[in-house]
Amino acid sequence: MSSQPTEADFPVTYLNDTAIVQVSIRLSVLEAVRFKQTCQSLIKPDSHPQQVVIDFQNTIFMDSSGLGALVSNFKYAQEQGIVFLLRNVTPQVMAVLNLTGLDQVFSIESSNSVEPLESINLGDPRKTVARKADPLPQTHPSVASWMKRLIDIVGSLVGLVITGFLFIPITIAIQINDPGPIFFKQTRCGWMGKHFPIWKFRSMCVDAEAKKSQVKNQVEGAFFKNDNDPRITRVGRFLRRTSLDELPQFWNVLKGEMSLVGTRPPTPDEVERYEVPEWQRLDVKPGMTGEWQVNGRSTVRSFEDVIRLDLQYQKNWTLVYDIKLILKTITILFNKNSGAV
Repeated sequence: MSSQPTEADFPVTYLNDTAIVQVSIRLSVLEAVRFKQTCQSLIKPDSHPQQVVIDFQNTIFMDSSGLGALVSNFKYAQEQGIVFLLRNVTPQVMAVLNLTGLDQVFSIESSNSVEPLESINLGDPRKTVARKADPLPQTHPSVASWMKRLIDIVGSLVGLVITGFLFIPITIAIQINDPGPIFFKQTRCGWMGKHFPIWKFRSMCVDAEAKKSQVKNQVEGAFFKNDNDPRITRVGRFLRRTSLDELPQFWNVLKGEMSLVGTRPPTPDEVERYEVPEWQRLDVKPGMTGEWQVNGRSTVRSFEDVIRLDLQYQKNWTLVYDIKLILKTITILFNKNSGAV
């Protein structure tokens, strides 16, 4: 038998051992915190439903914070051995899931009835009914700005020409100092948390990732920094101090994965530690430069400072503001205290 709905913001209906949570029309940062609380209040270690169904039939907008709350609830349900199922996923929500690849992670119901618990496997994503793709959510004005994109394209082409001229001397210097790959590739999270490979000229020893656990993190929160990181080579320190190591990222900008100006691109393991409000920083594209770059990136010592600077950029954003940050970045590129990301 079913019970009457509870929870005013996100009504919950119980059907036998299944809890059905009705999602609101919008799932942005204001609603996402309440959504996470509602779902996790259902999942108690001593007594919980065997299945939690998230019903999106009324949802027409979901931003990065809403996505973060959904991911958090999914992980929490997995830890408790509870089936977590999405139902009536609207095209707007599906577009976000497709963008981030989460459509291949979540179990998504393609009919109006809940399937039996034993037929659902969290490790084997389900195929969904083909839907007409809707435009992706406009999480921030900068994402929809064609002028910003034009500036990115022109700037990245100029940057790639400069990279071409400097490629040979940088390559020779890297090989003489520490033979190995010229480029370093690392997975970062872009707009809405979508993963993409970021490119840099290699500034560390070839086995730097394997040695990361041996280096002390000197900052607080969900990012990593060590001013005297022993993995950085002698040439690498020069490349970082002058930001020459970041020149290959003009390719990321040209592809649209990054922008010339934006927020700091986090790694997936950093994003995994985010609380729901912190996902807001993923509402814009990451940038080669931004508030964190021109306000003393080497002096940033806490994740709270990173969040503050990223949200400050989102609040103040205009095309003129982007240009000012680009010009300010150029003036400090060779400042010995500029540090590295």
